[in-house]
Amino acid sequence: MGAPIDRLTPLDRFMLATSEIWPQDIGALALLDGAVLLEPTDVFRIEAVRLAIRSRLHLVPRFRQLVHIPRRGLGPPLWADAPAFDLAQHVREFPLPAPGGEVELLRAVEHLRRQPLDPSRPLWQMWFLTGLPQQRIGLFVKLHHAVADGTAAMATVAALLDATPDASAEPVLPWTPAPTPTAGELLADNLRRRIEGLTGALAVLTRPRTTVRRMRAAWPAVREVVAQEPGPETSLDRVVGLDRNIALVRSSLGQVKQIAHRHDATVNDVLLAATAGGLRALLRSRGELVEDLVVPIYVPVSLRRGPSGPQQGNLIAQMVVPLPLGESDSGHRLRQIAAATAARKSRRRTSLGTLIRGPRIVRRLMLKAVLRQRVNATSASIPGPTRPLYLSGARLLEAFPVLPLVANEPLGIGALSYAGTFAIGITADRDAVPDIDVFAAGVRDALNALGASTPTAEEVRV
Repeated sequence: MGAPIDRLTPLDRFMLATSEIWPQDIGALALLDGAVLLEPTDVFRIEAVRLAIRSRLHLVPRFRQLVHIPRRGLGPPLWADAPAFDLAQHVREFPLPAPGGEVELLRAVEHLRRQPLDPSRPLWQMWFLTGLPQQRIGLFVKLHHAVADGTAAMATVAALLDATPDASAEPVLPWTPAPTPTAGELLADNLRRRIEGLTGALAVLTRPRTTVRRMRAAWPAVREVVAQEPGPETSLDRVVGLDRNIALVRSSLGQVKQIAHRHDATVNDVLLAATAGGLRALLRSRGELVEDLVVPIYVPVSLRRGPSGPQQGNLIAQMVVPLPLGESDSGHRLRQIAAATAARKSRRRTSLGTLIRGPRIVRRLMLKAVLRQRVNATSASIPGPTRPLYLSGARLLEAFPVLPLVANEPLGIGALSYAGTFAIGITADRDAVPDIDVFAAGVRDALNALGASTPTAEEVRV
């Protein structure tokens, strides 16, 4: 008996289909202390880095797999080992143009983000961006959302890194691609899955009361995503294109935790409050009225139970949180958001994959419902490793998420907590948010205002 056939989930397939219109690649921009990765002549040691990554690839099997689409009747797409794999096609160097500052870095990231992943190869890329001052090296990692959600992606990339700067080099294990399942194996697997699905459906019919109770319990969370009153009309309600602007905001995890503790909130609540401050500043700068304005934002909810590791795909639900932009006091705004998220977290949630399970018409209706809701921003707060990580001895200093955008959501705000840092990456549709710097400044001002009203650890002890 061969290895189990690894089919893509309905949510993974939805993300692949959506990529035909809006690329669904998730990414991260990291900065490395690259002194040990540069020759005395400042030449980047690309082969040494590839060797370090190659020695860890057995921990991330998905990085040597691609999506195989069988012929009709043999079931949905599946993950299969690539017939051949060349790491040099996935790990590359990209020298920055002079003067090599943050402006050039972000332009390079957008250029690389814009390049589509080759479906004939595993769906990930890693670029080392050289030419930064102080021997810093940028690292831009991109993988398709079907490979992993944000939390799993963080764990996947972390599996390629070391916990100490002097970790001994691991031997490169031999790898031979497993054969793609035959047509007969795929047909048998597809029939088995159909029978299991029919059995499950019959089991549901035999327990109508239990089914109704579960549906009633889940309905408030489902209605929140697809049947809630649409958000207000603003200049952000635009269908996204292909080009992006990117901005970075830096903070410390310690300060964010202090703010959250003082206001009986969570780290994610603080990110949402800072996002509300950015939206308030952005819309006011455009001459739009924000008094009494409440706008919704999508917040993913992880359904994982236990530690996350590499190659876990997507297991998320969606939450819609109201952001009170009319509230000028940053502390009051945070407390309102914390109360709203606490109420929504108590609702029973189902995976997004469950909502789009079924024929293609279901996915189309789901997309229409999303467009109708007028939720024009999405957010994600990803907990990362608490201790520093290293690549070939080079310390990873900070990392910023680069979120995908879809439909009429032209603004994505992602935060990654890592080794004491709290790094916010802002991704915006270039046409809808050409003034991304105004939004980023509003986020910084909101964080600063919350920090100013929060006593430091020393003040608390006094």
